Amino acid sequence: MTTSSHPWLPDHHLGVAATLAHADEVIAEAADTLFKYQTQTGGIIGLREVPMVTHSQMVVTSMAPVPRKVPLLVADALVALRNAIEHTLFAEIEYRDGVLGEKAARLVEMPARETYGSFTEWVKGRAKNGPPSLQRGSDLLKRIDGLQPFHRTKDPQNHPLALLALHTNHSKHRAPAVMAVGLAGIHRGDRTPPSMADFERRPETPLQVGDVITETPRGVQIPVGLFPTIGINRPGTDRWPVLMKELDELSTWVRTQAVPRLITGVEPPLPALPARYEINVGHEDERRALAQVATHSAAQVHNDRLGAAAARRDMVETLSQMEDAPTAEQTAAWLESLSDQEMILRMRELKPTATYEPEIVLSNFAVLETMRNDARRFAGLDVSGE
Repeated sequence: MTTSSHPWLPDHHLGVAATLAHADEVIAEAADTLFKYQTQTGGIIGLREVPMVTHSQMVVTSMAPVPRKVPLLVADALVALRNAIEHTLFAEIEYRDGVLGEKAARLVEMPARETYGSFTEWVKGRAKNGPPSLQRGSDLLKRIDGLQPFHRTKDPQNHPLALLALHTNHSKHRAPAVMAVGLAGIHRGDRTPPSMADFERRPETPLQVGDVITETPRGVQIPVGLFPTIGINRPGTDRWPVLMKELDELSTWVRTQAVPRLITGVEPPLPALPARYEINVGHEDERRALAQVATHSAAQVHNDRLGAAAARRDMVETLSQMEDAPTAEQTAAWLESLSDQEMILRMRELKPTATYEPEIVLSNFAVLETMRNDARRFAGLDVSGE
């Protein structure tokens, strides 16, 4: 007996789930390379303190180069996401109109038009030789229309379809994606956990050697935490959004909006297509394979992984300084034994505070005590009172 999965997905569109899974696998490969880069020993940003007359400046002296593999993988992933849309459109047209002749087939494409007039011209260009499903008034053309960037009247250039076309046109015809190290923000490190009140957001621009990160009164030492990011340039603009955030937003839109709406013509039905399923083996029942997965996207996994790695690093120092704490090595070993999700859940129990609030301070201390005791048990040490 087979398991019915995704009843809204016709058999002639089953292949798009594999294309989306492939895109997520490529993003995961890029994320693995990026994680090793972002967590390398010594960090990715070199800094030097420069004394001035009344204050000191922290100046960027070097930055580790981003591995060449990352932009190549990112370009591949973006092209795969665009393929998911284009293949869905072509499969739907051939299902409706039959096998297309070469002249009609060449006119099948997913437009990404930022004005109504431009979209109208695109439609006119298919009036003579285009397939019936791309003629004015057709149901499929209405679905294509509904996905166009011009419906986003405020900033159509930032519509997901427009961004996907922008990135893929650049990577296919000009050069691989351009990336750079940025700094999302800095925070004072003299409070645990850090408060958002101490978090200074920085511009969405690449970091340059010689940039001044912070200034402090001369002779005063305040620990500072940095939040470096890897940005991707939106070609032809001065925008540098965080790479993995851009990939996550585009892949999610393609998977949960573009593809389902092209297929059904209605608001995205449930269940949504999975970000990934096993495509390295053949499946007798593809729908069963789709029904048995419940995974996060590669970009979400990467964000959790980075957050957990930063939390482990910070908590080794915090916990090992507590009374009766195990050694830093034992504490680090316990923290490494926790999954990324477990680590993040533990950190969420700590409440940030910008001022001395007794209830929150006591609550945080209790959480830290629990973590210290768990580390002691992991190390095989006695826990007093138990």
